[in-house]
Amino acid sequence: MKKLMIIPLITIALSACAQQTESSVKAEDPQNISYTTELVVPDMSIPWGMDFLPDGSMLITEKSGELVHFKNGIKTNISGVPEVYNRGQGGLLDIKLHPDYENNGWIYMTYASSEGEGTGGNTALMRTKLSGNSLTNQEVLYKAAPNTTKGQHFGSRIAFDNDGYLYFSAGERGEHFVNPQDLTRDNGKIYRLYDDGRIPEDNPFVNEPNAKKAIYSYGHRNPQGLIKNPETGAIWEHEHGPQGGDEINIIQKGKNYGWPVISYGIDYDNSIITELTSKEGMEQPLFYWVPSIAPSGLAMVTSNKYPDWKGNLLVGSLKFAYLERLVLENNKVVKRIKLFEGLGRVRNVVQAPDGYIYVGVEGKGIYKIIPN
Repeated sequence: MKKLMIIPLITIALSACAQQTESSVKAEDPQNISYTTELVVPDMSIPWGMDFLPDGSMLITEKSGELVHFKNGIKTNISGVPEVYNRGQGGLLDIKLHPDYENNGWIYMTYASSEGEGTGGNTALMRTKLSGNSLTNQEVLYKAAPNTTKGQHFGSRIAFDNDGYLYFSAGERGEHFVNPQDLTRDNGKIYRLYDDGRIPEDNPFVNEPNAKKAIYSYGHRNPQGLIKNPETGAIWEHEHGPQGGDEINIIQKGKNYGWPVISYGIDYDNSIITELTSKEGMEQPLFYWVPSIAPSGLAMVTSNKYPDWKGNLLVGSLKFAYLERLVLENNKVVKRIKLFEGLGRVRNVVQAPDGYIYVGVEGKGIYKIIPN
C-alpha cells in the first residue's frame, strides 16, 4: 500500500472571525478573485440537509425534526415529517430529490428512527412526496437495526449514480469493534438500492449467508459526505475519523474501507485503536486529514460561476468552522485552501442547479457564495 502524503493547509483569506455577526464574509482565491457569502436563509439551528425544487426553492432539514420549505424569502414548515429520534448526532438528516423528480415527485430522506427492534434509534431511509405543504405517500425503504440509545454516528447522506441506483450511508453507531466489519450487521456501511427500495440483484453480498443484502461497501466510521462525481459518475464519500484520520474515499463495490482495523487516527482519550494504517484487502483513502477537521457536507464544483474552483472539492469543517477547498490532480489532493474562516460550523455544502454554491452553517442558516 502506498504511503499517503499530508497536504499543508493554506489560508487564503481570513476576513471573518468567530465573533462576526454580519451576514457576509469574503475570501480571496489565489487569482485574487473575491467571493462573498450572503446569508439567504437566516435563523436555522442545525441545517443538516438541503436540496432544490424545480422552481428554485429549497427544502432544508433541521436536525431537530423540522422540514423547511424556503421560497421567495419565506420559510414554511412542512407537515407530515416522520417522528425522529433526536439524540446526540441523530435526528432528521439528509434530503435528496429523485433525479427524475419532475416526472415522479419522489423525495428521499434519512433520519434517526426509533421504529423496530430495540430501545433507542437507528438510521432509516424514507421516500415521500410533497403535496402543498404536507408530505404524503411515505414509504420506509430501509431501517438499520437494532436500535441503540447511543448518540453517536448515524451518518447519513444520500446520492444517486448515473444508472439511477440510490446510495445512502449509516455510521457505526459508536460500536466500532462490532458493526463496521460484520456483514451480518447494519451500520458502518454504505448501502445501494433501487429507487423503490428493492435490493439490486448484483449487490456484492446478495449470496453471502446472513449478510445484509443492501450493503455495497463496509468498514466505514461515520460518513457525512456522499456525492456522485459529476465528471466520472463514481460515488465519492468522506467520513469522520476519531482524533485524526478523517477520510475521503472513492466507493467501490464490495470493498472494505478498514475501520477500525486500519486508521490514521487515535481515540479521543489518546488511546490507540489500531497500530495499522494499511492491511491487505482493505482500501486506502484517497486523502486523509490529521488532525481531524470533522468533515460534513461534500460538493464538487462544476459551475462556470467559479471558474478557478472547477474540479475542486468543497468540504465543510464542523470542528474549525470554515469551508475547505481541495485542489485535485488525477484523483489526488495536491492543495488544501481554507475559505471563510470563522463562518461557523459548516454542516453542509451543495452546488445548486442554478450554479451557485450554498453552505449550511449551524446556528446561522444557509449562505450563498457569490463571485464578485
